[in-house]
Parts: sequence; structure tokens; C-alpha cells
Amino acid sequence: MCVCCNDPVPCRDVTDMRTATRVGAALLMAAAGIAVSHGTAIAEPAGHQVRYTLTTGGPADFDLYYLTTQPPNKAAYNADAYSFVKKETVNVGPGAPWVFETTLADPQWAIFTVSSTTHGGQAAPNPHCEIAVDGQVAVQQDGPYNLQCQLSQWG
Repeated sequence: MCVCCNDPVPCRDVTDMRTATRVGAALLMAAAGIAVSHGTAIAEPAGHQVRYTLTTGGPADFDLYYLTTQPPNKAAYNADAYSFVKKETVNVGPGAPWVFETTLADPQWAIFTVSSTTHGGQAAPNPHCEIAVDGQVAVQQDGPYNLQCQLSQWG
């Protein structure tokens, strides 16, 4: 029976509208499912957050060497180390730490070398290096001039 005119034969327009409503609802649910599944995939971490930190007891210049990008293996690293590490000279003083963050699939590749460029007659700057993985300090070291923080890939 037609709901709009009470004719004993259902109207084609009403039947088509019900079918379209059902199909539209199904498509909307499918689209919502796809959007949720893609959102979850994007939100998953691609690796571990690695943070290198250098602090010092006195102002000084330092040569730093640290891994920024994970190599696929040690052979690739040995073939072209500067594709994976950065070397720079920085000035660090008390209360003004140097910090660098990167993401590594395997944080055990993290390495951070600190070399003081302090010359004779100047007090030791007493640097402190640390590597934190996902917010937790994994390794740290103190020394008068030079030090190295590294995780297990380098041991």
C-alpha cells in the first residue's frame, strides 16, 4: 500500500527511497569504518623517540657526533657513516642544554659523542651526556672533557 496516497500498490518512489536510504546508511557505515581504521594506522608510532642531551658545568665549545637516521645495518653505516650521523660544533653553558630529538626504529643504534675543544689554562667544562628513549634515560655519562653515550649496537 502506498503511504502517500493509500493506493493498494506501493509507490515506486517510496520503495526506491527506502532502498536508497538503506544503501546510503550502509555506505556511511563502511566509510566510517575505513576512516577509523586509517586514523588508527596513522596514530601508531613509527619508532622510538630518542633524545640526546648535553649539559655542562661551565661554558665551553664542543664537537658533537650523533646518529640522526638509523642505518639498515653496520655495513651500510661503515660504507657511508655521514649519511646517518651529524657532526657539529656547539657552545653550551650551565642552564642552557643542547638537545636533539630523532625517531629510530631500533633505539639501540643511538650514539652520542662529546669532545670538548677547551684549551690549556681553562677549567674543565665537566660535560654530561645522556640518551633518553621514549622519555626514559637509557644511558648517561659524566667526564671532565670528552665522553660518549651509546647503546648496545656499538658495544
